[in-house]
Amino acid sequence: MERLYIIVPALIPAAFMLSAFAYYCVRKALGRMPKVEGLNRRKFTEIIGPLFTGYFLWLLRPVEQSLKGRVPPNAVTAASMVVCASAGLSFATGHLAAAAWLYILAGALDVLDGRLARATNRSSRAGAFLDSVSDRWGELFVFAGLAWYVRDTAWLGAVMLAVSGSMMVSYTRARGEGLDLKLDGGTMQRAERIFIVAVGSLIASWFDMAAATAQYSTHIVGVALLVTGVGSTATSIHRWWNGYTQLQAREDAMVESQLEADASAQSGSLLIRFDRNGDEDAASAVANSEQRESTLSNAIMVRQPEGSKSWAAATALESVPGRVRE
Repeated sequence: MERLYIIVPALIPAAFMLSAFAYYCVRKALGRMPKVEGLNRRKFTEIIGPLFTGYFLWLLRPVEQSLKGRVPPNAVTAASMVVCASAGLSFATGHLAAAAWLYILAGALDVLDGRLARATNRSSRAGAFLDSVSDRWGELFVFAGLAWYVRDTAWLGAVMLAVSGSMMVSYTRARGEGLDLKLDGGTMQRAERIFIVAVGSLIASWFDMAAATAQYSTHIVGVALLVTGVGSTATSIHRWWNGYTQLQAREDAMVESQLEADASAQSGSLLIRFDRNGDEDAASAVANSEQRESTLSNAIMVRQPEGSKSWAAATALESVPGRVRE
């Protein structure tokens, strides 16, 4: 009973969230839940699917409405990073329950800043950059606190794996965006990392409250970190390979188009494929045998969106016969 009294402050928010989830499920089953905006923009995983995501967004809806137009999104982003730092400090000092709820709060604020930005038409690349970098700092604060908590055990390796995996998940996505790729798949994304670490910490805090079971708390946190690290590493490798295959397919298509252009130029003709208003299929520009000394010398290959045909814009210039440059 003594342990129960000590952990009551941590159990109250847990009881609230569980009861709210039960209410949400019943209302949803009866078809009486309001439509959750923004649910269609999210890519779900095996751990956190549309049910849990919809519930979380519904739970944040009153807070979002109260903050909209009153608090700037960047202030919420900054608050999320500060709360993450507080969570890291709580982990380092052994206050596992408080750290877990602070980490969950930081995740909620991270969701709110983007929703507030879209709701108030204040979305910007500067804000997105600030949010992404703040998220990485926040995770580093949390993992630094966890590293200090397990510093004298072999679980320190699990922390390092979780840090490296988490950072590579984010880096691979960012690098893909720089190459015009959308690499946001995988099982262990930020929401899943927060969920696993927070739940593991709450369970560990229960064991930590009694001297007879306190020795297990570090192992429980370590297992949660190991799961996070392995899942994050697998997700980053999945994105890495996915990005490589997409880029390789693009390059292969460009090489094939260039080879076709070279072959056509050597025969005195150049085939130009294009779509015009989605109706016309293809056209050919053919130079006859008397005009081989004046050939198409400059071909600009342009990549069209997926599902449409690639085309080349070419300019006829006097040059060495049969030479086409990309």
